[in-house]
Amino acid sequence: MSSLNRYRIKSGQNKKVLVIGAERLSFYLDWSRRETAVLFGDGAGAVLLEATEDESIGVKDSILKSDGSGRHYLHMKAGGSLKPASAETVLNKEHFAYQEGQAVFKFAVKGMADVSAELLERNQLTGDDIAWLVPHQANLRIIDATANRMGLDKEKVMINIQKYGNTTAATLPLCLWDWESQLKKGDNIVLAAFGGGFTWGATLLTWGYDSK
Repeated sequence: MSSLNRYRIKSGQNKKVLVIGAERLSFYLDWSRRETAVLFGDGAGAVLLEATEDESIGVKDSILKSDGSGRHYLHMKAGGSLKPASAETVLNKEHFAYQEGQAVFKFAVKGMADVSAELLERNQLTGDDIAWLVPHQANLRIIDATANRMGLDKEKVMINIQKYGNTTAATLPLCLWDWESQLKKGDNIVLAAFGGGFTWGATLLTWGYDSK
């Protein structure tokens, strides 16, 4: 839910915006490499954003961060402008997702937990004020660390990694779809994610309708 989408609605440029997260990660996996092949899944989800005159609901705040030093640990080695595709890059299997798991894990645990805690502190909230955490579904230990840092019980955390794996951009909308029937108008929800590069962030929103 980027700031650009919020601006387009707030300015009146668009009445509704469809935010889509879709990944076909199986296309980029080397199935002989266990460190990536067993982790990722294909998926797609979408969230519809629209204007409201009720200021008690909607997107309240976001914190987005990046650190380019992480580019060495989670990336695709070839296929872009820096290293275009060639017969050599194909033979060397450089067009698959590459990840150094321990480095990514350490950074993700700290980054996602820190930014989620910072978001609560900035809005003078505690875990008791949050109905749900919607975390990026990369690793259960990363999710647990984020919830613990926020002071959340596990019952408040959406987890479906066991069903879909890590679908990266699709993880948050898939969680919202799986839990939609339990969401109520006025629920404070934190979305938290981590990605390659490294990039990470968290968004605070108040749910706008009763799902049942």
